[in-house]
Amino acid sequence: MKLYNTLSRKIEEFKPQNPEEVKIYTCGPTVYGYQHIGNYASYVYWDFLLRTLIANNYKPKRILNLTDVGHLSSDADEGEDKLEKGARREGKTVWEIAEFYANDFLNNFRALNLLEPAKITKATDYIEPDKEIVTKLIDGGFTYETEDGIYFDTAKLPTYADFAHLDLENLKAGARVEYSVEKHNPSDFAVWKFIKPGEKHDMQWQFLDRPGYPGWHLECSTIIHQELQEPIDIHTGGIDHIPVHHTNEIAQTKAAFGTDLSRFWLHCNFITIDGQKISKSLGNIYTLQDLAEHGFEPMDYKMWVLQGHYQSERNFTFDDLTAAKNRRLNWRNRIAMLLQDQAVEPTADFKKQILEQVNDNLNSAGAFAIIDNNELSLNDWNIVDELFGLNLVKDSPDVTPEQKTLLEDRATARDNKDWSKSDELRAKLEAQGITTKDTPEGQFWQYL
Repeated sequence: MKLYNTLSRKIEEFKPQNPEEVKIYTCGPTVYGYQHIGNYASYVYWDFLLRTLIANNYKPKRILNLTDVGHLSSDADEGEDKLEKGARREGKTVWEIAEFYANDFLNNFRALNLLEPAKITKATDYIEPDKEIVTKLIDGGFTYETEDGIYFDTAKLPTYADFAHLDLENLKAGARVEYSVEKHNPSDFAVWKFIKPGEKHDMQWQFLDRPGYPGWHLECSTIIHQELQEPIDIHTGGIDHIPVHHTNEIAQTKAAFGTDLSRFWLHCNFITIDGQKISKSLGNIYTLQDLAEHGFEPMDYKMWVLQGHYQSERNFTFDDLTAAKNRRLNWRNRIAMLLQDQAVEPTADFKKQILEQVNDNLNSAGAFAIIDNNELSLNDWNIVDELFGLNLVKDSPDVTPEQKTLLEDRATARDNKDWSKSDELRAKLEAQGITTKDTPEGQFWQYL
């Protein structure tokens, strides 16, 4: 099994530290609003990673976090906390906002048939361990205090720029982050934020004799340390996390514990919509609920995501989503033929052929080509479902006894050249999501 490792900028053979417990961490959402389809694409990719590991007889232990505090409107420690912003927008408490949008995310996560993590963690459940890590960083001489918080001094860690290949000299003009006069270096970041007098912030905890809350980057280092222990095997996220969030995670962990955070780092690329960045100002943000209103199921979207590669920038259009929906329908109708006694022998070495593709840096498109170009048995289709989680077999049940009677009655009507009755029965079947196909070999049914 080979994966592209952001750490080395090359494809490497993946061998876990312990095949019985492959430690994986996925950066989860900030639960202050509805997640759009670009957000969910990453979770589809990382679900496919898990399923590929399982197909290779590994046992993954994956932690996924929910950020419910500390993520400011700018990723660079500036602006309002996103949960506070959401609460103000909707006239609710931050706790209500976090619970509502966390539940919405998890409902969609399950609607996409994504494997349940070993544990789903919330940032607010790790405040005391956060404080312990900040104390270690202070005691180790890696921080300094400003009016608004405790900052990590990136100049104190010589390897800080290595992961993202940052040119720190050219960051001094503030190109990467909004520059604060209190920062020693433009790349420095908050590990703990203080709440200023008069500032409204519902989520706050006492630390260093002042009310405050953890920096966004801190929670991931803390959760990994508490739940998995570093170094983990694989850390996943989006490419936008590389220069700031993941770089800062690595720095905190190295400074606090003297160890590397992860052996492999996997990053997925962006989803654009009609060639444009997903943006509220452009009005092109679609949720899974929006897709449902256009007649698409979560599995149609999952099919579209898996047709591409996690490292490629993907452009979403409804035409392409329709093509993915039709491809999935075609696969389901191939299963329908198997349910009508159209027996097919299992494809020789089918799982081996599929694994050769997906083990090559998660090449799902190559695997899909094999599926398209081979006759598959029902056992083969079960292998496809285990690997991609598309619910093909589950969503392709045999006809009911009542539908079977309608089909038999229609065949009799056609034999009797009673076309009116035949059309009437076909309409009844189509109302139930089943259509008929007449061939020289006889009548077959298909899914609509």
